[in-house]
Amino acid sequence: MIEIQNLSKNFGSRTLWSGIDTTVNRGEMVALVGPSGSGKSTLLNCIGLLEKPSAGAVLYEGKDVTRFTRNGVRRFRRDVLGYLFQNYALIENTTVAANLEIALKPQRSRRGEFDTTVSEALERVGLAGREGDQVHQLSGGEQQRVALARLIVKRPALVLADEPTGALDHVNTTMVIDVLREMRAAGCAVVIATHSGHVRDRCDTVFALNEKSSAA
Repeated sequence: MIEIQNLSKNFGSRTLWSGIDTTVNRGEMVALVGPSGSGKSTLLNCIGLLEKPSAGAVLYEGKDVTRFTRNGVRRFRRDVLGYLFQNYALIENTTVAANLEIALKPQRSRRGEFDTTVSEALERVGLAGREGDQVHQLSGGEQQRVALARLIVKRPALVLADEPTGALDHVNTTMVIDVLREMRAAGCAVVIATHSGHVRDRCDTVFALNEKSSAA
C-alpha cells in the first residue's frame, strides 16, 4: 500500500534521517521505534502530508503522494488516511458525537447509518451513551478513546498513530491496540510511532530509526 523510497529529511544543515526505504502492506501493523529525537513523528507527518520530505518519494498505490496538488492532498487525507494524534486533535468546544460525525464519508452520512455507526464505535471504546458529552469536559484518556472511535467511524485504509498510548493505563493501552489490530485484520495498514515495548511486541513488523538519523 505505502512504499517509501530513499526518503530524507533535513532541517538546515542537520539531517534528521536519510535513505529510508520500506513498505507497509494492507493488513500489516508496523511499529516505528527509535530514541527521542530520531524523527518518528516527522516521518509519520511526511507520510501523512503534514510535512514535506527533503528528498525521496512516498508512494500510495504507485502514486507519489508528495507530488499531489492541494486538492489531491485533501482527497488523500479525507478518503485514505486516519491519524491518531498524541494530542487527540479533537474539537474541544463541541460534543463527542459532533467529533465523530465529521469523520463520516459523504456517502455514509445518512442519519440512520450515522447513529448506528457512532453508537457502535463509542460502545467499542467503552464510552457508550456519551454522545452528548462536551469534549473539553473529558479526561485525557477519554479524549484519546473518542479519537479512536473517530477512526472506527471513518474506516480509513491507512492509520498513522503517534504515541497513541503514551498517556493511557495498561487496560486502555490494550484496548487501543486491540482496536488497531481489528482494523489491521480488516485490511487497514497501521503505522505506530511508539516507545512502548508492549505496543511494539503486538505489531507485525518493527522499523527502527537510530540516533545517527538514518534507517536502521
